[in-house]
Amino acid sequence: MGLRCCGLLGLALLLAVAVAGAGAATPRARQLFVVSQAPVTLTDHHGQLLTGNYSVNLLWYGRFTPAQRATVADFVLSLSSDSSNAAASGSPAAPSVASWWTTTSRYHPGAARLILGRQVLDTSLSLGGRLSETALAALAARLSPHRGSVAVVVTAPDVLVDGFCLSRCGLHASATSAAAAAPAPARGAVPTAATRGRGRFAYVWVGNAAEQCPGECAWPFHQPTYGPQAPPPLVAPNADVGMDGVVINLATLLAGAVTNPYGGGYFQGPTEAPLEAVTACTGMFGAGAYPGYPGQLPVDAATGASYNAVGVAGRRFLLPAMWDPKSSQCSTLV
Repeated sequence: MGLRCCGLLGLALLLAVAVAGAGAATPRARQLFVVSQAPVTLTDHHGQLLTGNYSVNLLWYGRFTPAQRATVADFVLSLSSDSSNAAASGSPAAPSVASWWTTTSRYHPGAARLILGRQVLDTSLSLGGRLSETALAALAARLSPHRGSVAVVVTAPDVLVDGFCLSRCGLHASATSAAAAAPAPARGAVPTAATRGRGRFAYVWVGNAAEQCPGECAWPFHQPTYGPQAPPPLVAPNADVGMDGVVINLATLLAGAVTNPYGGGYFQGPTEAPLEAVTACTGMFGAGAYPGYPGQLPVDAATGASYNAVGVAGRRFLLPAMWDPKSSQCSTLV
């Protein structure tokens, strides 16, 4: 099965990967056993944030099972779903995925509502089995990006991506395209989400690390590659170490894409390697977390799986802590 998409590259999308505004989900295992750092305070650099309604369009590069695609699709659906019902999971104490996402609304001016958009399959590896960052931007462009969308590229376990595992588990960045441009607003008109960031769109890439580096990019569902090997890894809530790791990294990158889409939003440190909404809280999932220990988490009595959030149809996820600008602390769901 090949690419299920029309010839969108023929629409003269003018791609330019933005160096500023690129953020990465770095391998958590390499950061778990370093010397404790000073408390993080993210600075508002007063650049544009993503606000309003955005569709999250997914491009699946390589082979994924329907169940694997459903795990990610349900996570995205859960970000804005009021139907997330903790009671349906048998654990009424579990917060919803939507309540986790609500923290992003506290970043001024805040409030980006993400909904699931279109999905495209590229099982033929149309750009080859090894991808550069430029290739990732080209794949994102196939999702017909515009200001009201975030393009997400998910790569299969056997696809090699420059820097994957070694320095990052995924990234968010921006590119420009003709499709993202629009006529200038009337003179004196107040800029809106539809007129800001003209010609630019945000995109995310995340890789399935199941075969290449689960200890780097799927912790805490796999033993870390470095450092102490205790406690034992957690049981993945969707019974797939690689895809449950993808959800953690996708959550990390979507939060970064919304709060620092073009390099002028909320972050600490240099623009080329910023600490952002979730990367500032690496390795924290529950109360009492410390380097190498993800924290206290609910456990499903039947499966032994650990989780901290419930989404659509009672599906469970493990989501990372997010820096809360109101409390200036990393906030966990449980």
